[in-house]
Amino acid sequence: MAGRKRKAGRAAGYKLLIFGILTLCVILIAVFAPYLTPYDPYAQDLSNALQPPGPDHLLGTDRYGRDMLSRVIMGSRTTIFSALLLVAIITLAGGAVGIVCGYYGGKLDSFLMRVSDVFLAFPGMVFAIAAASVLNGGVLNAVIALACISWPRYARITRSQVLAVKDAPYIMAARLSGSGTWKIIRKHIIPNIAGQVIVTAVLDIGTMIMEISGLSFLGLGAAPPTAEWGSMMSNGRSMLQTAPWVILSPGCAIFLTVMVFNLTGDTVRDFLDPRYRGKRRRE
Repeated sequence: MAGRKRKAGRAAGYKLLIFGILTLCVILIAVFAPYLTPYDPYAQDLSNALQPPGPDHLLGTDRYGRDMLSRVIMGSRTTIFSALLLVAIITLAGGAVGIVCGYYGGKLDSFLMRVSDVFLAFPGMVFAIAAASVLNGGVLNAVIALACISWPRYARITRSQVLAVKDAPYIMAARLSGSGTWKIIRKHIIPNIAGQVIVTAVLDIGTMIMEISGLSFLGLGAAPPTAEWGSMMSNGRSMLQTAPWVILSPGCAIFLTVMVFNLTGDTVRDFLDPRYRGKRRRE
């Protein structure tokens, strides 16, 4: 049994390395997108409109003659950065609310949890569509709309983790030694609850990519001619039968990117599993 656990822990470490490298490659493509595009992703050339994939244009061209590979690469910056920004916002905002509620409790806890219940009572995507419509679309407004419905889950996860550790012996010892509230939170509580929050955040990146792309597909996110995967799929949906590469290129980019982030999240969860962590330390 111990040997199997050691092997499982070692395998989780190898998988984390592999998927970590893949995730880093995806993020680097988004960071250096302007330098990786073979053509100007916004330059129109109607004489080359709807060219199928070939040597000159590996993923073909769209109805305006724009190179699809260049637009997919540039679209990674908009889509992935928006998802990362969204996950950062909801993790920090929801985490802060959860820590305050879990540590202090009382009326503030009851009030903030009832507020989160109100947001959780709405169907998530329906609320996001309504909020993005009121805000008149745009990538930033799509991020805000999705943040409004996503932070309560992080608040509840963080609150439950804080409630599990706030009365632990080492917390009581820190209080008796004269440590202040924020010092206890910073040095003792956050490090002990960070694992579950990090796993949730990494797993949510793929979900947020799909939701941001979904809003853009509906015309409530990035507006043309911005290179964004959901918007590109929306612009090419009428050509699915005549020029399928126009919609399949950004669709495959979404699929592969979401798969990489989801697999990375699953691997991080396995790597942080306490059943294997103790074995790795002893080794």
